[in-house]
Amino acid sequence: MMLRGLWKLTWIEIKVFMREPLGAFGTIGFPVLVFLVVGRAAGRNVAAPTLAASSFLRVGLPVLASLLIAVSSVLSLVTIISIYREGGILKRLRATPLRPQTILSAQVIVKLMLTAATLGLMVLAGKRYYPISVHVPLFGFTIALLISTLSILSIGFLIASIVPTARFAQPIGAAILYPMIAFSGLFVPVNSMPPVLHAVARVLPMTYAVSLMEGIWRGDSWWPHMGDVAALAVVFFVCTALSAEVFRWE
Repeated sequence: MMLRGLWKLTWIEIKVFMREPLGAFGTIGFPVLVFLVVGRAAGRNVAAPTLAASSFLRVGLPVLASLLIAVSSVLSLVTIISIYREGGILKRLRATPLRPQTILSAQVIVKLMLTAATLGLMVLAGKRYYPISVHVPLFGFTIALLISTLSILSIGFLIASIVPTARFAQPIGAAILYPMIAFSGLFVPVNSMPPVLHAVARVLPMTYAVSLMEGIWRGDSWWPHMGDVAALAVVFFVCTALSAEVFRWE
């Protein structure tokens, strides 16, 4: 019964999401567009694949696009939860036979499915338009992206639990999440940062998401990145526990 209710609610949430063209483009289309536009623009300036400039194209850009996928999913989640609360939908859903964890799990499943679908589109588009040939363990990278997204989604739940209205949900979420990308080590190696920024980077989940995805994209085994997985798991459990304490249904 619970699984059937979870599936029905998940399917309803997918249909509701796809009815909003702008939101669908922001979550699915925008990361793929960034990946292709930046990749093709930068690729014209790379004379040979052995140049250091191609490192960003081979590893950095795909990871950046993947982070945008994750962040877009989180911002969408924060906005939807806030809208549902403000409109009284969460209160009505809670009054149904569905359990609260089923209702929230449906939101997480939808975002993870959209993340995987967007990554698939990025890979398909990249095979046709990406300027540099890369060979990546796609299955392993998808798992790394889903682990990262799940961890970042827990931050989104915490934000959605605290933000009072839908009007401020997405701006506050963006103000928290996007700066994390700047200090994640994607653009400047964490070890090269000044001591203060280095300390900040070490407590941000994006740092460990970037390290994990970059390593798997390059073909590393999982063992050297178990610390990254553990850090992301800690973020997930801490944020989930905090969300359970402060989450408001109305």
